Amino acid sequence: MATDNKNKVLNVPHLRFPEFGGEWRKYKLAEICSFFSGGTPSSSKKEYYDGNIPFIRSGELHMDKTELFITEVGLDNSAAKIVDVGDLLLALYGATSGDIAISQIKGAINQAILCIRTTQNKKFIESVWKKHVEKLLQTYLQGGQGNLSADIVKNISFYFAESNEQIKLAKFITLLDERIATQNKIIEDLKKLKSVISKSIFSLIEDGKSMLLGDVAHISNGCGDVQDADTIKREGWYPFFDRSEEQKWFPTYSIDKEAIIYAGEGQSFYPRYYKGKFALHQRCYAITDFSEILSPKYCYYFMGTLNSYFIRNAVGSTVPSLRIDMFQKVKLRIPSIKRQKDIVSMFDMLNMKCENETSIMVLFKEQKFHLLQQMFI
Repeated sequence: MATDNKNKVLNVPHLRFPEFGGEWRKYKLAEICSFFSGGTPSSSKKEYYDGNIPFIRSGELHMDKTELFITEVGLDNSAAKIVDVGDLLLALYGATSGDIAISQIKGAINQAILCIRTTQNKKFIESVWKKHVEKLLQTYLQGGQGNLSADIVKNISFYFAESNEQIKLAKFITLLDERIATQNKIIEDLKKLKSVISKSIFSLIEDGKSMLLGDVAHISNGCGDVQDADTIKREGWYPFFDRSEEQKWFPTYSIDKEAIIYAGEGQSFYPRYYKGKFALHQRCYAITDFSEILSPKYCYYFMGTLNSYFIRNAVGSTVPSLRIDMFQKVKLRIPSIKRQKDIVSMFDMLNMKCENETSIMVLFKEQKFHLLQQMFI
């Protein structure tokens, strides 16, 4: 809210289109909206599924398609409810709690989604909700526990502009969302292009020697972690940042050279490239000590094409894991060092382009966040 020249608090946003005046009015959502949530057909009834009705789950609020479909029988014999394209959908439970979107699908919803219908501008409500969502989650989901509910949502109050101002604000935020969506597509297309080029480049290399990775590089793994700060200080171990970027310490030999690191457990086994000092986790592998005929960065980009190979050959059903021999048996064709450097340079440029476009995406999102704070109460 802003103040006038007499420091009186006014129910107006800090930033406003010049043609609009007057204060905004405060309403509980229950005063201007209607609400309903759905349910889930019994999973034990096969006849309830694989129909033609999209079944929208909370992780699919922003999507134009669903993974699951239910039948008319499943709809009629459950609490699932139909929503229309343009309905406002709010996730109530779990990791997506508080997420909100205007539905792109006519389909059924389960109990984890609240449908909000109103004669007010839905994009305006979506925007003002997004402005306040962090505060709302801190209030009602303390410490990440608990869920939102229809009763909680109904009693939340927001300030509303008159209709014409809502429409203009909604169009403006929609333009920002469209630009962000375009930027996201640019990034996704670049990633697809890089993947296609990677597979094509490495499959078309015919010159040079075909060798096993174990013959041209050293492959090793680390050992367990230690929590004793005095021991860490005495031994001088180096930090390692795992895939969650959480700093940990490991009592293993420290690597001070170019290396390719693989996580040894999980569903994905993408490589990470390092040049600095670090220690090696017991469930990770390091590829180091490359032969003079092999560029480490060339090897890194080649290894990035092998994720499906490692997934197919990982052992263990609960937590798939890699073995050192899987790396040792990897075959790669090694062209001249000059050819390797040319390939590395091309991929470096593609990566830099992806990073630049990602930075632009971050700026657009920061701009939208700032405008939501300034243009809505």
